[in-house]
This record gives sequence, structure tokens and C-alpha cells, in this order.
Amino acid sequence: MAKTLREVYQLKIVLNGSKPPIWRRFLVDSTISLAQLHKIIQVVMGWDNCHLHQFVANGSFYGYLSDDIPEIEDENKYRLDHILKQEKMAFIYEYDFGDSWEHKITLEKISSFDTKLVLPQCIKAKGACPPEDVGGIWGYYEYLAVLNDPAHPDYEEYKEQIGDDFDPLAYDMTLTNKMLVKYCS
Repeated sequence: MAKTLREVYQLKIVLNGSKPPIWRRFLVDSTISLAQLHKIIQVVMGWDNCHLHQFVANGSFYGYLSDDIPEIEDENKYRLDHILKQEKMAFIYEYDFGDSWEHKITLEKISSFDTKLVLPQCIKAKGACPPEDVGGIWGYYEYLAVLNDPAHPDYEEYKEQIGDDFDPLAYDMTLTNKMLVKYCS
């Protein structure tokens, strides 16, 4: 029987391979669809939503339906509480199949639903989102190494691509929560 009771899920998403870890802790309604979760992840992580994605849980793949990927389940038809049923359960979110940004999503805590609580909501975070199209986690660290070496032949090009104000440790939770209200509520 499908679960119908709304609860608040506290999720932690970690970008696999990141050291120090790049992660976010956020609250969501347990009954959101995986398609809605995708939008929330894009905002809390800071991605640009310009690549394909998929969720991988219990041997199944969920995402945007496409004739190119016949084995994928429609993410609009599955709720988060269909996938994560108890605390400590986890699954994978992959973004950009070329760069393969893989994230682990863990259900940390289940709380009673509170209508006064603004959902979704980011409550803690660490590390900036890597720029799009830098070659995955290993390309990102190569990118950072170049940016830390003004004598590197690619320094000026990389600096121009990323801008002068990129800080790999920065995260603006206030802006993120405003964007969540605007795009994901």
C-alpha cells in the first residue's frame, strides 16, 4: 500500500569524490515527486540544469522519459517516500552523463509535517558548486589547481571562464532559499 502521510524529510546530498566534501542538508516534503526533487537539487547544489540526470535506487533508474533510454522509469510517477522509506536509506543522483557528477542522497531524519515550515529549505551547506562542463570531479580539481597557479599557461583562460569572484568554499544559503521559494515551492 502506498504511503500517503506527509512528513518532513531531512536529506543530505554529498558530491561523490569531493575532498573536502561538497554537501548540502535540506528539508523537503516527503511526498514530492523525483522530478520535483531534481529541481530542488539543481538549486541547492547550484547546478545550471542544462544536462540530463537520473536517480538510481534499488537497481532501478528514474529520470526524464526518453526513447534513447528505454529502461528508465518516469520520475514524475514516483514520490520520494516511495524510494526512501526510513532513516539512513540512500540512493544516487547523477547529473550530466558526460561529466558524471554523482551525488549520494541520504535520508537523515523524518519529522512530522509542519504547515508553518517553508519547504523546501536548505539548512546547512559546505563548498561551492563546481562550474558546469569542467570534466567531472577530477576535472574540477585540475581546474582549481590551475587557478591556484598564476604561472600556469591556462591560468588566464580558466580565470576568464570562471570569473574573478569564484570561491570554492563559498555558499550563499540565503540566496539558495530565496531561489527555492521562487522555483521549487
